[in-house]
Amino acid sequence: MKKYDMFYKYLNLILDWNSVINLTSITDKKDIVQKHFIDSLKIFKFEPLLKMRNIIDIGTGAGFPGIPMKIANENINLTLVDSTLKKVNFLKEVTSSLKLDNCVSMHERAENICKDLEFREKYDGVVSRAVGNLSLLSEICLPLVKKGGYFIALKGPSIYDEIKYASLNIDILGGKINCVKEVVIENSEYRHNVLVIEKIKNTPTKYPRKPKLIGKNICFT
Repeated sequence: MKKYDMFYKYLNLILDWNSVINLTSITDKKDIVQKHFIDSLKIFKFEPLLKMRNIIDIGTGAGFPGIPMKIANENINLTLVDSTLKKVNFLKEVTSSLKLDNCVSMHERAENICKDLEFREKYDGVVSRAVGNLSLLSEICLPLVKKGGYFIALKGPSIYDEIKYASLNIDILGGKINCVKEVVIENSEYRHNVLVIEKIKNTPTKYPRKPKLIGKNICFT
């Protein structure tokens, strides 16, 4: 199946399933292409991501950015994680319909799997899009990144405020801000940022903390 056909089929699956479960508030086909597909693919502005093989997408929802990444680069071994079973069932339908090999969908909470030695510090890249604030994301995503790997998040315009608040947590969790790349969607006013955090040391085993503490300043808990 050609990549264009795969995206077209994916688009129609989103629209079909969206009438039954809440996958996205965006229902215009052009907007889905621009604000979901193209925006997800802009994560490759961080070019080292093109060479990564083992990638996990945390809080993927309807499959963003993971599914567009997998369509674009079939060599990725992709794990999709979401805590909503209906969305995971949708992802399984997508991967089956598009015949995506080496693509696993998991119904689980990220704070649980990052404590599991099968997953902890095993991934070249952890990606996430529009799931919570950076302090929370860092605590559930950085434990999954192997040393020398990267956590890459697609974030909105408040990214620098989030970095300021989360920077100490990121350091304690073993990360270091690598870069922030602005994302511009052609022929639209849509703006996003690709935040790249490098894993420079192992995450202490006590992290992540209990759910009620995750995302709070580590030094005050």
